[in-house]
Amino acid sequence: MKSEHGSGARLGSGPEISIEGRLPVLIGAVLLVFGIFVLRLFQLQILQGEELAGIAQGNAVRLVRLEAPRGDILDREGRVLAATRPAFGVSVLPSDLHSPDRTTAALGMLLDTESAALRERIGTPRGRRRFRPVRLVADLPFDHWGRVESHRFELPGVLTDVRPRRHYVEGELAAHLLGTIGEISADQLRAAARTDYRSGEVIGQSGIEGLFESHLRGRAGGRNVVVDVAGRVVGDPLDEREPAPGGSVTLTIDRDLQRVAEEGFVPEVLGEPGKRGALVALDPRTGDVLALVSKPSFDPNAFAGGIDTETWQGLANDDWRPLQNRAVAGQYPPGSIYKPILAAAALADGVVTPHDRFFCPGHFRLGRRVYRCWRRGGHGEVDLRDALQQSCDVYFYQLGLQLGIDRLSDFARAFQLGRTTGFPVGDEKPGLVPTRSWKQRRFSEPWQKGETVSASIGQGFSLVTPIQMAVAYAAIANGGVILEPRVVRERVSRDGEVIVTGDPVVRDHLPVAPEYLEVLRDALEAVVAEPRGTGTAARIPGVRVAGKTGTAQVVRLKHTEDLEEGEIPVRHRDHAWFVGFAPVDAPEIVVVALVEHGGHGGSAAAPIAGKVMQRYFEKQRRDLEPALAAAEDTDAGG
Repeated sequence: MKSEHGSGARLGSGPEISIEGRLPVLIGAVLLVFGIFVLRLFQLQILQGEELAGIAQGNAVRLVRLEAPRGDILDREGRVLAATRPAFGVSVLPSDLHSPDRTTAALGMLLDTESAALRERIGTPRGRRRFRPVRLVADLPFDHWGRVESHRFELPGVLTDVRPRRHYVEGELAAHLLGTIGEISADQLRAAARTDYRSGEVIGQSGIEGLFESHLRGRAGGRNVVVDVAGRVVGDPLDEREPAPGGSVTLTIDRDLQRVAEEGFVPEVLGEPGKRGALVALDPRTGDVLALVSKPSFDPNAFAGGIDTETWQGLANDDWRPLQNRAVAGQYPPGSIYKPILAAAALADGVVTPHDRFFCPGHFRLGRRVYRCWRRGGHGEVDLRDALQQSCDVYFYQLGLQLGIDRLSDFARAFQLGRTTGFPVGDEKPGLVPTRSWKQRRFSEPWQKGETVSASIGQGFSLVTPIQMAVAYAAIANGGVILEPRVVRERVSRDGEVIVTGDPVVRDHLPVAPEYLEVLRDALEAVVAEPRGTGTAARIPGVRVAGKTGTAQVVRLKHTEDLEEGEIPVRHRDHAWFVGFAPVDAPEIVVVALVEHGGHGGSAAAPIAGKVMQRYFEKQRRDLEPALAAAEDTDAGG
């Protein structure tokens, strides 16, 4: 029994001897690790402390701004007119270029461009500039950019990036309305001192882009990175906030009507210069602008990436002023499209009745001065309807003298002439409604009766803009309501809030009885519908169209009175006008077309306006077809 007990005691002592044997090894390992740590600490704090402290002090956190896409601009049916697309760029970091010449030679082959030009852009930067990227190309075709991206490992110092860039989907289409973007100026930067705008930032400068800059502008994102004393990025970004796109703007413009309107100014013969002028299409029920054209125009994409000096000077110094928005800032003598305004004034004041007749022998004598009618042989006996239909000058000479310049001016202002219409886009001009007092102030001379004769047919000192005439004729069409023209249908903020344009803005009412406006509408329909009318080129099958042609004299050319139009220098030819609305019984669209130096309104401007109205009604029929088909199916089933 002892033997067994003793044996058990010896076996139990084995493990105790093993642990005691390993303990010194464990203690030694701990001391070794601790010693290494102390030595490393000694190295970092004592031997390299000064050097590492300098490096740490040189590092800093820098916020890298991430540009935000601008919001879309859409037409009334939600089709994109201006958007943001990716712009593929290539830059180089000079400090990392092993051989600038070899790198630019390789890039030149990949980009199909001259390597010498790339090398020149890099230059020979020194100091800290060596660590700042040099942008070589800002907007590459994707396939070219892809070539560089696929060879980046063979091209140390070459950087690729993708940035948002404004894109106008259809180039020149509605350019003056959409507007331009460009780098913020010093004055603009000072005015925006309390906002987060920065030097070099691109902002809306004109048109819708400028008017709704704060809405279309996105919210920039940012990336915090560590940079060393030379400005080089050290390690991965600390954090990042994604940029937020700007809000969208939906316009009242119809892209289809805008296209047809602009096509009307395209030259009929290839190689000839395009027609110059303007067009405004307006809904007389709401004031919605359905199309707005100014020609010549420009491509706003040229401004999207920063316009070059040569292109800018070409636009700014062009004699035909392509940057001017003629629809709202072009001021022209109205010619015969002014006659309905005189007719409305004479009817309202009781100067004439619709049935009073005047004789037109082809000329009118005032003292020793003879004023001619456009038809040399005269129109014979005419009443108000005949005079408007055939645009008889002699009838309106007499009507104007009976009414007098003061009342004519009063009524012109009632039609909103001589003042801006309230259209929000562009540098709108007020035109000019001449008065006795105006002439005395301007020329220190009294008003003459002969000047009333000229004013009666829209000549002399009178000046109007196309959009003013659209508003004036909309009032004739809609029963006398002066509406403020509008171009924005709704906005959607970047947070999703929908801001809808409110009810039409009524600025005034015409001081003309409804029955007299009906007389005018009937006479204006005869201008287009009847054989002797001057506006037959604006007819639309199946639609009752009313309108008025105008031929506005630019320069008095006695020596060219018997010349054919083609023999008169272009700058001396008359401006051609047409204003029309349809359908006559319940007008939905008013169109004003002006062709600068186009000659006769009936042949130059009426066809353009007619095509726009025709396209409008084609779309209306197309939109009604499903409902009509459904109604027919219901009737058949019943």
